[in-house]
Amino acid sequence: MDGIINLTAIQVGLAYIFILMVLVIVRIRGIKKEKEILISSVRMSLQLILTGYILVYIFDNPNPVATGAIIVLMEAFAVFTVLKRYKGKLSIPLKKVIILSLSIGTLSCLIYFLLVVVRISPWYNPRYFIPIAGMIIGNSMTGVSLAVKSLIEGMTIQRDLVEEALVLGATPKTATKAIIDNTFDSAIMPTINQMVGMGIIFLPGMMTGQILSGTSPTTAIAYQIAIMLGILGSVALSVIIMLQLGYRTFFNKQDQLF
Repeated sequence: MDGIINLTAIQVGLAYIFILMVLVIVRIRGIKKEKEILISSVRMSLQLILTGYILVYIFDNPNPVATGAIIVLMEAFAVFTVLKRYKGKLSIPLKKVIILSLSIGTLSCLIYFLLVVVRISPWYNPRYFIPIAGMIIGNSMTGVSLAVKSLIEGMTIQRDLVEEALVLGATPKTATKAIIDNTFDSAIMPTINQMVGMGIIFLPGMMTGQILSGTSPTTAIAYQIAIMLGILGSVALSVIIMLQLGYRTFFNKQDQLF
């Protein structure tokens, strides 16, 4: 069949049978997650519906200010999500590092990808800018969040080892090298694993959406390869900036652990 199969409200409603299936499973197993599942489902639906109408307007009325505002909103929400997840565990300097690393890592890779790789015109074209920004910022947020968790755990669990290294004359950078290396590895591993299984185990969302919209599979593949490389670069850059600046927040000016 040629063309796009548009889903009616009834057809979308039929998909909610999967939510009922999950609710039945957690109820039978005695897992107290019914409320969380229902709230997340409703919230997801309302957010996507609202986003859909906003995007229709923005796509029909492209404007650099509107595109820029949405990117800023995405960045702010990503930062807020990471900070909220570790509420009460982050120092003020580490919070600033998280904001800086996410902003620099994602925006630099996003701009390079759109202006150098894809070469969109006009440069603020929201049809390209917004979806690709969502993928890059979302994956980088996950990477930084994992890095923050691993860094805090490493500096807590291996505190004695770090202090011992400092006593023996090591610099903070040398004393925390193993922690930083392990943290970087664990933060980018989900993205690498996703790349390994892509095309054989599953078809990624961007590629699937393009194929369903009628785009040639070869064109969809080219875009998917490029965006995955962009995502990996953004995740790696955001994480390494966070780690290189973040470990210093655990030391005072005399290179002593707080």
